[in-house]
Amino acid sequence: MYVQQFFTRGLAHSSYLLGDTKTCAIVDPRRDIDIYLEAASAMGMTITHILETHLHADFVSGHMDLARVTGATIYVPKAGSGSFDSVAVGQGDSFQIGNLSVEVRDTPGHTPEHISYVVADRSRGDQPVSVFCGDTLFVGDVGRPDLFPGQARDLASRLYDSLHQQLLTLPAYCEVYPAHGAGSLCGRAMGAKRTSTVGYEALYNPALALTSREEFITSLTTNMPGAPDHFSRCSAINGAGPAVVADLPPVVPLAPKAFRDRAAGEDSIVLDIRSYEAFGGAHIPGAYHISLAGNFATFAGWILPPDKDILIVSDDSAPLSESVTWLRRVGLDRVVGSLAGGMTAWSNAGYELGHLRQVGLPELQAMVSGGSGIVLVDTRAPNEFAGGHIDGAINIPAPDLRTRYVELDPEQPTVLTCNSGNRSSLGAALLLQRGFKKLLNAAGGMTAWTAAGLGPECARCVAPHGPRFAATQ
Repeated sequence: MYVQQFFTRGLAHSSYLLGDTKTCAIVDPRRDIDIYLEAASAMGMTITHILETHLHADFVSGHMDLARVTGATIYVPKAGSGSFDSVAVGQGDSFQIGNLSVEVRDTPGHTPEHISYVVADRSRGDQPVSVFCGDTLFVGDVGRPDLFPGQARDLASRLYDSLHQQLLTLPAYCEVYPAHGAGSLCGRAMGAKRTSTVGYEALYNPALALTSREEFITSLTTNMPGAPDHFSRCSAINGAGPAVVADLPPVVPLAPKAFRDRAAGEDSIVLDIRSYEAFGGAHIPGAYHISLAGNFATFAGWILPPDKDILIVSDDSAPLSESVTWLRRVGLDRVVGSLAGGMTAWSNAGYELGHLRQVGLPELQAMVSGGSGIVLVDTRAPNEFAGGHIDGAINIPAPDLRTRYVELDPEQPTVLTCNSGNRSSLGAALLLQRGFKKLLNAAGGMTAWTAAGLGPECARCVAPHGPRFAATQ
């Protein structure tokens, strides 16, 4: 038996190659599949199975792409089988991958249709040796059950049964291979360690220590982090069968005039993926700004309208091809064009420029302490804000500025801050779209503030691989 893990940063997604000597399965694949083809080839294996634990909410899966290229059979939960060719499996079903015996267990809770794959290596014995449990059990956490409106308590109760009646009945030495790690919003406080065992989680997982069903349900249905918009879309995309990436149209480089004409259409948006410093210096008015250096995919899925064509502004530090891959991972397939020559070409064409003034730490400190009359908006997540913030700051997470901008005065000088300057620039771009003029972005954000000894150490900076949410980047 051979297991190889593939961890996708940003989404904090783990997929796996599960192999015998000559054949293998890919478990919960991401959409860009070359990494699996190369790994299987390097091991001399043929991909014959594609195993999906559930209809993923936070990313678009690569099962259709893999099946197209390899001819492998897709296995999906019975309760979530889609309109594409697949084998629907559920509790008690089993199949073979060479000498590997795979048993299916129903483990609903994170989603209604969730299953887990329990594997025994018959070349060594008949006992379960590993479980690919998707988003049911994580290292130090369990899957969140609140992604389906009106079903949170019922799903939390079903998750309790899935954990205690299905997964915790496995041998203590059974290896746990979850679909996510620290940084994912599919849970609340995942650990940095990417695999575990059933026995270790039974001893040290805080969620499993909640032996009362009601206590467990209450814990899993209160104070959960916000769910990005694409969580409500990706499950449906995965169930219907995503478009194969090879069939998507190419991204066309557009000269400034063609780019401007296309951007003026009601069905198009401009996305600037450069650094916040570059965006602040000069950008196309009305553009969205999501720096590729930040948590790009999560925030793109969160704030970009999925029914619009996307036109990208990039530079050498923010590669176009990388951004397109990330956008497609969260189901944003309508990337149609890029600005040829970047902002230099746009400026040389004599077109209008937008600007966002950047404020360094000394100036921000003077503003905060000098009674300048500014409004300070902290765009981080509530848990980060609670862990330490600048006195007088208002907490409005960046994605929420799409609706909560009405709480702010567009005529009042407003400074936006976050951990670094990335999210606050995203938030500022949203406010610029809504007519705000007197905006400033705090370069360095709370990282600079705490480095100067003006506040408590940032928990994320102290333990960057700890149980933090993706939205904290």
